Amino acid sequence: MKISSVLILLFSVFTLSGCIPHTTGKTEVGVRTKKIALWGEKGVENRSYAPGSTTFFLPIINDWHTFDIKLQNLEMTIQADRGNRPTKDDLLFKTIDGNDISLDVIIVYRIDPEKAPFILQHVATDNDTLREKVVRTIARSKPRDIFGSLKTEEFYVADKRAAKSEQSKETLQEMLGPYGIIVEKVLTKDYRFNAEYQKAIEDKKVADQQMEQNKSAQHAALEEYKKILEEAKGEVNKMVADADGAFLKAKIEADAHYEKQKYLAEAIMAEGKAEAQGIEQMNKALAGGGGETMVKLAVAEALQGKRIILLPTSEGGMNLKTTNMNRLIETLGVKALGDEQSEPEKK
Repeated sequence: MKISSVLILLFSVFTLSGCIPHTTGKTEVGVRTKKIALWGEKGVENRSYAPGSTTFFLPIINDWHTFDIKLQNLEMTIQADRGNRPTKDDLLFKTIDGNDISLDVIIVYRIDPEKAPFILQHVATDNDTLREKVVRTIARSKPRDIFGSLKTEEFYVADKRAAKSEQSKETLQEMLGPYGIIVEKVLTKDYRFNAEYQKAIEDKKVADQQMEQNKSAQHAALEEYKKILEEAKGEVNKMVADADGAFLKAKIEADAHYEKQKYLAEAIMAEGKAEAQGIEQMNKALAGGGGETMVKLAVAEALQGKRIILLPTSEGGMNLKTTNMNRLIETLGVKALGDEQSEPEKK
């Protein structure tokens, strides 16, 4: 109750003295201008009154201006029902390679509250005037030059457009900063080329995509060929390994057979040498005195059980040169046979 009474008392005093309240909104700053200075200097007061405040001073000898310091968008677009003007308002310019292009741009900015007195004194008396006379004028000129430094096809590259947006923001800040304006962002939306050129670009994009698909198919075919080649190499290496293995196996078997035959030959040679040495020793024995006896013994063993016929060969006897031995043997054989047959009859 005491606070309310004090406020009412103050309001009554200021009202009776001719002072009226001057307020600022939640996102506004106020600037006072002294037309007549009862004390101090007249003119724009070099201070900003904070948002959401109320100040009392005489109305006639003082002026009061407010500036909205929230983020504001200056939208320049081809769509008539959007943006800050009810007509087509997009940026028209040429690319560096000479093609016509239109671009939708949004400038996001705000007023520096500390520079509100400067803006009022040297630039504009309200937000709308500041937007139209300063922000819009500069924002429609410099971005044209900056985005116009791109080639036509570079507009399709988002990173290049983003780089030019950042460059536009920095350039606009350099130009608008001294006027108490802080540029937050420069955003690009749609862009459009000449209809015929747009179709040519789209056709080229389709051709490029087809070319990339062909490259991908070629790459896939090459990779498939490499795969088949590696498989063939693996098969060949397997065949070579199998052949090497068979050769090594055959070589081992051949070496084993050779060693076996070598040992067999050495055994046969040793046996032959032993037999030869035995024959040699026998020959030596036969060459001595006992040899003749051994020969006679061998002859006797050979003649044992054999029939021996003595034929006279001395003078007056048979001539071996003229006698037919075969006929003689046959005759003796027949006679012997006849003797053998007559003996049983005699018995």
